[in-house]
Amino acid sequence: MSISRPRSRIYGTGRYVPSHVLTNQDLECMVDTTDAWITERTGIKERHIAGEGEVTSDMAAAAGRAALEMAGIPASKLSMIIVGTISPDTPMPACAVHVQQKLGAGTCPSFDLSAACAGFLYGMSIADQFIRSGQGGYILVVGVELLSRILNWKDRTTCVLFGDGAGAVVLGPSDEGPEVERPRGVLATKLYTDGSLAEALVIPGGGSREPLTPEALAASRNKVHMSGQEIFKVAVKNLTSATKESLDAAGMLPEQVDWVVAHQANLRILNQVAARLAIPPERFILNIERYGNTSSASIPIALDEAVRDGRIQPGHNLAMCALGAGISWGGAVVRF
Repeated sequence: MSISRPRSRIYGTGRYVPSHVLTNQDLECMVDTTDAWITERTGIKERHIAGEGEVTSDMAAAAGRAALEMAGIPASKLSMIIVGTISPDTPMPACAVHVQQKLGAGTCPSFDLSAACAGFLYGMSIADQFIRSGQGGYILVVGVELLSRILNWKDRTTCVLFGDGAGAVVLGPSDEGPEVERPRGVLATKLYTDGSLAEALVIPGGGSREPLTPEALAASRNKVHMSGQEIFKVAVKNLTSATKESLDAAGMLPEQVDWVVAHQANLRILNQVAARLAIPPERFILNIERYGNTSSASIPIALDEAVRDGRIQPGHNLAMCALGAGISWGGAVVRF
């Protein structure tokens, strides 16, 4: 006798970005760069930067509250909190612990995962598996980064790219019966890691391999280091393949996708992915111009924007894809 397993679906979305905006013109006064150079190579015009005293869990909790409000679910009903971040409040304990307390979520298990820009997809896939197994009720998944404090603001190859922010979703068991022809929910996820490329995007100092010293701090070894060309090449290939593989797993063709909600890393990358998937660029949710690369927060921020402005409607087919340090990457198909 087969056992019916619940499908997980998204009940609410939320986002938060700090109020302070740093424009390309502002960066022209800080490093050797220009608005034209940044815009042409990345598509970014501005990004949001956390204020003094604002910490990662503040942003995550704000996005979580918005998602819970949309879902109509109190924090006390959460069975788990998963936070994807590489910029937590402290190395220990997890950022999710602070989010739990700020939301008043009780004693539900709360933990972080580190997959950089792919962190939200990793978190959503884990939540999906808990719900499908029958062990999860409502799970809050947050992607959040406060990258402005781990950037070298003298390195123009990295500091122009990133911004701060948080996005969140509430996942829970689907309330639709097996008779529904086009069920809403997470239809497929695919996750990958290639550790041979770990040094292409890394914060080299601060761990057991390279404990921080005054000399390491002076050399910004505790900041983001990136081989941009290497990341660009694998990003286009891997984002395309992960999207195709997740669509195959969901039994869906590219022409059936209503919206692509991709990691907002670089507009040139996304345009190439669109061409390789044969999905018109107009079907990509884009906000990189206004937020820059917010790493694990970029997909849920873009998702929430498009849900709240009415572009994404119930029943729409969404393809998601992201790639980050590790390198780790993945794809997902969700019927919203």
